[in-house]
Amino acid sequence: MSRLILAINPGSTSTKIALYNEIEQVFVKTLRHSSEEISKYDRIIDQYEFRRDTILEALKENGVELNSLTAIVGRGGLLKPIPAGVYEVNEKMISDLREAAQGEHASNLGAIIADNLAKQVPGCRAFIADPVVVDELQDVARISGHPLFPKISIFHALNQRAIARMYAESVGKSYSDLNLIVVHLGGGVSVGAHCRGRIIDVNNALDGEGPFSPERSGTLPALQLAKACFSGEYTYDQVKSMIVGKGGIVAHLGTNSMMEVENKVAEGDPKFTLISDAFAYNVAKCVGSMAVVLSGNVDAILITGGIAYNKPMMKQIEDMVKFIAPVRVYPGEDEMGALAMNGLAVLDGKEEAKIY
Repeated sequence: MSRLILAINPGSTSTKIALYNEIEQVFVKTLRHSSEEISKYDRIIDQYEFRRDTILEALKENGVELNSLTAIVGRGGLLKPIPAGVYEVNEKMISDLREAAQGEHASNLGAIIADNLAKQVPGCRAFIADPVVVDELQDVARISGHPLFPKISIFHALNQRAIARMYAESVGKSYSDLNLIVVHLGGGVSVGAHCRGRIIDVNNALDGEGPFSPERSGTLPALQLAKACFSGEYTYDQVKSMIVGKGGIVAHLGTNSMMEVENKVAEGDPKFTLISDAFAYNVAKCVGSMAVVLSGNVDAILITGGIAYNKPMMKQIEDMVKFIAPVRVYPGEDEMGALAMNGLAVLDGKEEAKIY
């Protein structure tokens, strides 16, 4: 008997849904939300019914009966730090996401919508999997240069772990038997040290650590940043946007399109070439630091995300880090598939759902 699994991934201006018949994708659809629609709501949680109803309408348009679903897996939001894995949605999780104590983000709606829809179908289960707040850092990795600023684990846990497991399967080994460095190159950049199934160190990919990205500044010189904050020239929101949203590639080049950057480099533009080289250099340098975390015992370096389609840049990074371990490139990302496969793993008894 087939089992239908619905994956839900709410973003800032869209909600992506995908339906799987076990491992086979039935359809995937991105539901766009205009700024006029979104601006009606003061808080993310206020968008809940609007987004839920949009999903229900999309299912109806695609001929999918809600009562045909076996499981619904939502993108995990800004919860309290938790170990990696699949979590069954419960009231504590819903309460924390509604209160948004850890921050407002559209992904907070994933579990809430999944829970509401699942409750309408007898026997249907609601899960989240590997949210961005996955925290398996070793204690020494949490210490920064000042106790007021401990290191926080926020990164692309879902895609990193999915790629790590995919690689492990391709070489006939268990993820828990391998030491891997996984690099996610997208709107944000995260580089994680995977030590036998645990991500023991990773840069905070959200708000200011590690390599810069198309829209984020990454690590900045601390005193220069402090001077800018107290110069009177910038508000808090302006400084925040320098770090997240208007930093990195877009600050240097006026574009956040890495395809445009790649084309300009191919044309020989010196400024674009310098910034592109600096991006690759910073990513490779971070990979080297994670090799130290793993004491040089690295089975493979895996590079994924949308920027991984840039073959010249991947060659550039590989040339700098291949002395550490073999490099494998997995362009793009399949977060919807990763969500569904995590749910299927629980249904098949291959993984036990954790309790939040």
